[in-house]
Amino acid sequence: MNSLNFLVSTVFDLYIMVVILRVWLQMARADFYNPFSQFVVKATQPIVGPLRRVIPSIGNIDLATILFAYVLSVLKFITLILISNGQLVFDMTFLIWGGLSLLKAIGGLLFWILLMRAILSWVSQGRSPVEFVMVQLTEPLLAPIRKILPAMGGFDLSVLVLFLILQFANFLIGDLIGPIWFQL
Repeated sequence: MNSLNFLVSTVFDLYIMVVILRVWLQMARADFYNPFSQFVVKATQPIVGPLRRVIPSIGNIDLATILFAYVLSVLKFITLILISNGQLVFDMTFLIWGGLSLLKAIGGLLFWILLMRAILSWVSQGRSPVEFVMVQLTEPLLAPIRKILPAMGGFDLSVLVLFLILQFANFLIGDLIGPIWFQL
């Protein structure tokens, strides 16, 4: 059953990250004509499109897409429990674990985007359209760190500092919630 749990969890997590990425692209006002952005929009549009007609946005916050990501997180838990136990007793904790899982997915997505940006900066040297979107997504988070910690010897340590902040937040939430946080 571990292999099936891994497969289901991975598929849900990857799609949840794509949905979160759509919200993040909208909030960062990233270039939607970029091939990477087009992939994200096309992967989420069949469900988000009809939802956006029913659930309005508030400012630049797309509530329909956020709700969709939350529902996917709750469905992930329901599916995993059905696989493990074979039966389901619904209670309100699914809604809480779904929200916490969504929060952890946001942190995980930020980690992977930062890592991809760092690797692409070594390889593509600014010529990749994917790197352009990564810069648009992460620059609002890295710019305040750069004001406090300028580049030293040509090295930009802002990504490393943000990695440390993310890791600290991950452990802090784990300390507050308990070991279940690390299993989400």
